[in-house]
Amino acid sequence: MRDPSPTPDETTGPYRWRWLVLVVMIIAEVMDLLDASIVNVAGPDLEKSLGAGSVGLQWVIGGYALTLGAGLVLGGRLGDRYGRRRMFLAGLAAFTAASLLCAVAPNTESLIAFRLLQGTAGAVLLPQGLGLLRENFSGPELTRVFAIFGPVLGLGGIIGPVLGGFLIEGDFFGLGWRSVFLVNLPIGLAALLVAAKFVPKKPGDRAVRVDLAGAALVVASCALLVLPLNQGQENGWPLWTWLSMAASAIGFALFALQQRRTAAAGREPLVTPGLLRKPAFTVGLGGIALFFGGLIGTQLVLTLFLQIGRHFTAGEAGLGNLPLAVGTAIGGAVSGAFLADRIGRKVLQIGPLVQLAGAGVLWVELDRLDAASFSIRDIAPGVAVAGIGAGMVIAALFGFILAAVDDDEIGSASGVLSAVQAVGGSIGVAVFGSVFFAQARTGDFTGGFHRALIVQACLLTVFLAITFLLPPKGRPEEEQHGTAAGPATGSDAERHLTA
Repeated sequence: MRDPSPTPDETTGPYRWRWLVLVVMIIAEVMDLLDASIVNVAGPDLEKSLGAGSVGLQWVIGGYALTLGAGLVLGGRLGDRYGRRRMFLAGLAAFTAASLLCAVAPNTESLIAFRLLQGTAGAVLLPQGLGLLRENFSGPELTRVFAIFGPVLGLGGIIGPVLGGFLIEGDFFGLGWRSVFLVNLPIGLAALLVAAKFVPKKPGDRAVRVDLAGAALVVASCALLVLPLNQGQENGWPLWTWLSMAASAIGFALFALQQRRTAAAGREPLVTPGLLRKPAFTVGLGGIALFFGGLIGTQLVLTLFLQIGRHFTAGEAGLGNLPLAVGTAIGGAVSGAFLADRIGRKVLQIGPLVQLAGAGVLWVELDRLDAASFSIRDIAPGVAVAGIGAGMVIAALFGFILAAVDDDEIGSASGVLSAVQAVGGSIGVAVFGSVFFAQARTGDFTGGFHRALIVQACLLTVFLAITFLLPPKGRPEEEQHGTAAGPATGSDAERHLTA
């Protein structure tokens, strides 16, 4: 049978298997994103099996996001140089192998190490998806692809605890928490076989130089930021934690300076300089960090509250996340199908207001809880409303930012975009986990949840404020149409998609 993956000179029209490429991208990358949250419900099981404490649990969750976020920018550039198909297959194979190592980890320390390795593999895998979609779709088709891709990825992280709770509660073959990693094996192997067969071959650009000095600065700065956030609460916030966070800020500033100097010297920086001159991209990155930090952190607190505070089993806690998942799906469908194209950035302002309303309802619900008769129904309305607001933002935010990205910037842009999302989530896990456990250690689980809601409200308020700095659309009107004086050419129209 003839290999269905054409070389570039064989491709004269749209690739016939392009929709299968989309399916493979979604499966592989949702698998990646699921692992960022699927272990949220594994805390008690990990403590019983491996003796993992609160800090160990935060590292099992946040450590994955740390190496994922630190390596994503480099992963995007590796795809530019060596070809996105090649790096996608390599990342997927490594991610599947790392999942197996996590499943057989004998102690907490080795599990954390394997999670760091799994995040590194995800950093190679994740940025290639957006680039492969841009290579295989164009024009209106690409707009529809992003309308599907963005919400599905957002929902993938939300349903992680639901799936994790089901697997742990089922205790299939006596595997317990190990099943949340083993489930990746059949999915990863199937995706690997299909991707190897149907993702088209396109060589990378060997003229692209990988900026290893910039990559080292990013990794070091991320580590200096997340390490004290994970350890600070347990150690009483000693001086070194504050010095480490200050050093992280200096490291990121040095990275920005180094990138400018690299570009000025005519070499290839990790981050394409033109990206940072686009308001929809730069302001949107800040929005992503704030939004996903609050969303993932609050989701973790919800799961901890149910398991530790209300003694839910892993399966019950997983189902407790179901109102959030359903709300997110509804909000994403409404935003993607009806609102984003019609009202532009206003959907990014309505979404956080809905989330704040949901947080307010949840606050009242928590105050009225009866410990003796508590069920998830008591807090489901507030959680679901917050999920609807989150879904509205997720569906629009990715499309809005990606509208500002040209084809030659997609490798750098997808790496930066995914990195900011992952690091924001890692910081959210550390901050919200610390806030919750500060109260939970005294037995005040409801108070811990209340404090987490206050932190989330602050983040959503700042997010809402910065949305007013975004242009009404992903691109100024004159750029959407090529020039102010006339309509765009066909090629310009395809490159300058609106959100």
